[in-house]
Amino acid sequence: MRVILAEDSTLLREGLVRLLAEEGHEVLAAVGDADALLRAVEAHAPDVVVTDIRMPPDHTDEGLRAAVRIRELRPEIGVVVLSQYVERNYAAQLLTSSAERVGYLLKDRVAQVEEFLDALERVHAGGAAIDPEVVRQLLIRTTHVDPLTRLTPRERTVLEALAEGHTNAAIGEKLHISLSAVEKNLNAIFDKLGLHRTTGYSRRVLAVLRYLES
Repeated sequence: MRVILAEDSTLLREGLVRLLAEEGHEVLAAVGDADALLRAVEAHAPDVVVTDIRMPPDHTDEGLRAAVRIRELRPEIGVVVLSQYVERNYAAQLLTSSAERVGYLLKDRVAQVEEFLDALERVHAGGAAIDPEVVRQLLIRTTHVDPLTRLTPRERTVLEALAEGHTNAAIGEKLHISLSAVEKNLNAIFDKLGLHRTTGYSRRVLAVLRYLES
């Protein structure tokens, strides 16, 4: 795939360039701030953008705002944002419009090379890749009314895998259960949570994350 990287840490940026090149991907540009990212996207039209959330000059949410802008202007481009910590509001903002061609990963995930590359491939293919730790924290409810308590332990595990962006087949393989068991659990989850049934796993991920953030 054709990739643009945006990361202000030179060490991490160069490491990602080398990793992607070794895997046969083409790195069109590797930049250190959000403005340069937007210019590079305009110039090269990549398949996927990988960007840090906190970028110069203020190191707040410049990278996130650039990612959201790219998704608005060029929805065909996959966007994967990297974060040092789980930031619930940022995750929700990124996923508000659609959970297609989008990823939210913690930087620690980059060190797990196969998982990182798998996440990029899923986003490039039109799906979602949400860090498991982000999903776990999104599943934590602080209100006294918690519909998630209605789920069985198995349903909760299936929901976590779904929210990470896995297909039904991948969930079955990950949890060592049959495809029919996955579908049965998913139907029960959506019934218990009062979520409308939709087609396409990325839309179901979006529905789950929207519900959990409401």
